[in-house]
Amino acid sequence: MPAKSKKQQMAAGAALSSKRGKRSGKSLKGASRGMYKFMSEN
Repeated sequence: MPAKSKKQQMAAGAALSSKRGKRSGKSLKGASRGMYKFMSEN
């Protein structure tokens, strides 16, 4: 599902950078934390 709003894009970007190891997963909050748990990079 593509991100529609600017806030959704920012949350998805934060989750993706955390998945790639560029950011700590513990630093995520709110929607980005939820995305991080269920996101796969396919």
